Amino acid sequence: MQQQVKSDNLIWIDLEMTGLDTSRDYIIEIATLVTDVDLNVLAQGPIFAIRQPDEILERMDKWNTRQHKASGLVERVKLSQISEKEAESETLLFIKEYVKPKKSPMCGNSVCQDRRFLSRFMPELEQYFHYRNLDVSTLKELALRWKPEIAANFKKDSQHIALQDILDSIAELRYYRQHFLTL
Repeated sequence: MQQQVKSDNLIWIDLEMTGLDTSRDYIIEIATLVTDVDLNVLAQGPIFAIRQPDEILERMDKWNTRQHKASGLVERVKLSQISEKEAESETLLFIKEYVKPKKSPMCGNSVCQDRRFLSRFMPELEQYFHYRNLDVSTLKELALRWKPEIAANFKKDSQHIALQDILDSIAELRYYRQHFLTL
């Protein structure tokens, strides 16, 4: 698949965590997807529910407990045999087929939060990305402030399932590209 490796391909990532505090919370799901520069999906990477001990799952706050139980993620995590290290290694194998190191920004929504967790739990994967982020939430915040009618017209189905969240982020960026950015 070497012909797929391009310096302008984009790696999209989403994590689901037990919470937002990197000092006490953990990654429980990771998904990746690669697009070209025009946001056409080239490949879907592996999706991993990451095994975490029951005591970590039991520490989740009410929102995370409700959300991740309703989505089936808690059950998938309990059944998973995949460690953070295995998920990191397999994800790296996938993205190396499409993007060279340090070429793609980390793409997604609120990716600074994902980057913080990757830095702590999957540092090799975090280091593979360029230091920049392509954060769709920046455009959302700008649209809310500068063109609220445009922001109000985009609805996404935020399920907090990693792959669906990536697809939603790509759809959202396409929307802002068409309706908000003057290119």
